[in-house]
Amino acid sequence: MANILSERLIQTLDKNGQEIKSVGFQRFGFDSEVSIDVLRSLYLRSHYMVTASESQVQALDAKEEEGHESLTQGINAYQSRSIFHPDTQSISYTTLSRFPPVKLLPPSSRKRVLVTGGAGFVGSHLVDRLMILGHEVTVLDNFFTGSKTTVSHWVGHPNFELVRHDVVEPFMIECDQIYHLACPASPPHYQFNAVKTIKTSFMGTLNMLGLAKRTKARFLISSTSEVYGDPEVHPQPEDYWGHVNPIGPRACYDEGKRVAETLTYGYHNQDGVDVRVARIFNTYGPRMNPHDGRVVSNFIVQALRGEDMTVYGDGTQTRSFQYIHDLIDGLIALMNSDESRPVNIGNGDEFTIGEFAELVREIVEKVQEEDGVKPERRVQIVYKPIPTDDPQKRRPDTTRAKNSLGWQPRWTVRMGLEEMVRYYKAKMSEGSI
Repeated sequence: MANILSERLIQTLDKNGQEIKSVGFQRFGFDSEVSIDVLRSLYLRSHYMVTASESQVQALDAKEEEGHESLTQGINAYQSRSIFHPDTQSISYTTLSRFPPVKLLPPSSRKRVLVTGGAGFVGSHLVDRLMILGHEVTVLDNFFTGSKTTVSHWVGHPNFELVRHDVVEPFMIECDQIYHLACPASPPHYQFNAVKTIKTSFMGTLNMLGLAKRTKARFLISSTSEVYGDPEVHPQPEDYWGHVNPIGPRACYDEGKRVAETLTYGYHNQDGVDVRVARIFNTYGPRMNPHDGRVVSNFIVQALRGEDMTVYGDGTQTRSFQYIHDLIDGLIALMNSDESRPVNIGNGDEFTIGEFAELVREIVEKVQEEDGVKPERRVQIVYKPIPTDDPQKRRPDTTRAKNSLGWQPRWTVRMGLEEMVRYYKAKMSEGSI
């Protein structure tokens, strides 16, 4: 069995060709290093097995174990065994028999961490990392775009608490660090209720800054590259003021985040709150909502379904994409550093949208071939009119992150995409997409 496993293991190589065995690092007096296999075991498995009889439970369970060995390397003793019965369209849920192992930290090293929006795409990966590192984590989420399933494997753990709460309303808790991530981040979601988006950006940030002031907690806000709008400077450094349409369809999010930054530095300068501002550029990875209209998830799901891939515009507009584990490394490094200025966290590798579509198609075809799946036809790339105020160029200048945090992206776009394709493929096979 060991020999079979060693042949099937998938190696992930970074930009320098070195194998990635862990993410995170020990820096600024904070240990954030975690085995990549442990993290993968939390998201590269189905939530349930599709079966109709007891005999099929065992057969499909064994098949699933084998299919995920190559990615999770056998770390699967900590997963739920819920069973889906397609004949009656019913599911039998089960609780975890064991939680994933977490570090046992002394009280002096253990942080009480509040993560708003912790059930979302970025928040759930941050929660996984902080929990495995042994900290006490409280998640606030109203589940507008987040989902309980992203953190359900921690529910009941003595170090974890999940609270359904809208940050527009005040919240009282004792904590040492606040990661304020709560806000819809994709155009279909933040445009669904523009006034609510602005209210979340302003009132939510106001409430969390008030909490940080009272508890003397360190506060990190997840801002966005959207504060630069459709930039006239390329790449964008942190001291660029931006080029934003204040009344366009994206303004509720762009200007909401800009005013949230203003408020953050208001509390810093006026009340001495210890603040960190992370300007996050395009990020992708497992747990991205496949229906949120983002280019990466759109392309992958369309290609896996055998549908033509839709490129808006002529495909010459550019984006830079970073993998979720690089972002979490950057957020944790920023939180525990002494850098109080805004910091861009993104990948400088720039693609045109047309090139990116071709790369996604190539990787989907590679994964399908490895899994013995033969599509009926090759997916084509089709072009449609570009949406209003869609930026033409977006690429971060990450000099500050490199100099102040010692951080730079490790994951290549190709390696991250392959992992994400396998995630979506598993989700589609279990029927949850």
